[in-house]
Amino acid sequence: MMGNNLKKIQMKKLILVATIGLMIFSHNGFAQKTGYVNLNDLLLLMPERKKAETDIQDYAKQLDGQMKTMSAEYENKVSDYQSKEALMTEPVRLDKQKELVDLEDRIKQFQQTAQESLQKKQNELLEPMIKKAKKAIEDVAKETGYKQVLDTSSGSVLYSDPADDILNLVKKKLNIGAEVSSPAPGGSAPAPAPKK
Repeated sequence: MMGNNLKKIQMKKLILVATIGLMIFSHNGFAQKTGYVNLNDLLLLMPERKKAETDIQDYAKQLDGQMKTMSAEYENKVSDYQSKEALMTEPVRLDKQKELVDLEDRIKQFQQTAQESLQKKQNELLEPMIKKAKKAIEDVAKETGYKQVLDTSSGSVLYSDPADDILNLVKKKLNIGAEVSSPAPGGSAPAPAPKK
C-alpha cells in the first residue's frame, strides 16, 4: 500500500517537472507559431478574380477569332488549290504549294505566339492579386505572431520571419567571410578567393 502511494507521488512529481519544463521551453521562444493557407482558394475568393477571368476570356476569344480567320483562309486556299490543281502549270502549282506551306507555318507560329501571349496576359492580370494576397498574409502573420505561413496548395513558404534567417550563422560555422556575397535565390554563390 505504501509502495503505491510512493509511486503516485513520484508520478505526480514527474508530471509537474515535465509541465514546468514544457512551459519554460515554450517561453524561451523555441515554440514557433506556424500557420497555413491555401493560396489558390484565397485567390478564388478575391473580388478582383471575376474581372481578371473575364478579361482573360475576352482576350482568349480575340485570339481564337484570329485563329479561326487564318484557318478559314487556309481551308479556302486548300480547297481552291485542289479544285484547280489539274489545270495548273508546274510553276503555278509549285507557287500555290509554297503559299499553302507558308500559310500553314504562319498558323503554327500564330498558335505558339497566341499561347505565349495568353499566358503573359494571365500573369499580368493575376500578379497584382497574388501580391495583394501575399502582402495580406504577411501582415496577418506579423500581427498575430506567426513565424511562418505555408501554402497548402503548393507546399511553399509564403512568409517567414526574417529574424529566423540563419545564413550568417551558417556562414560563420563554415568559416565563410563577409567577402563572399549571398547568392541570388536559386543561384549559387561565387567561389571564395584563394587563400594566400
